[in-house]
Amino acid sequence: MTITQADFPYLRDAGRLGEYAVVYRCYRTQAGGGFGDQDKHPFAWGVLAYVDGAVARIYSARGLPREWTDLTRLEKWMRDQGFWYWWMRNDLEPLGQNTVDSEIDDFPPANLPDTAPPLQTGK
Repeated sequence: MTITQADFPYLRDAGRLGEYAVVYRCYRTQAGGGFGDQDKHPFAWGVLAYVDGAVARIYSARGLPREWTDLTRLEKWMRDQGFWYWWMRNDLEPLGQNTVDSEIDDFPPANLPDTAPPLQTGK
């Protein structure tokens, strides 16, 4: 099943739209959006919503699947549509590896010591 963003108000008022959605990793169907090289950036994020207990993919008014390459923009869109929590799935990329889309790769290591060094006091 597919729905568009324009269907949300009616479905929500009728009590047919689920409380949460699913954000999932998908292969891009649209080129552009600042990430035009699909060889370098083959993935995007899509959204599924529950309608009458069944899963529906969100499509644009032009009949194409809605896709996001930036989770920050997607999070803002989700909140604007009235979703305050959602599940995320990424079945396309292996765990524990940086993705091609990721520009942030300087996270602190996972094996930090259990205790912090003592604070230095100045004189």
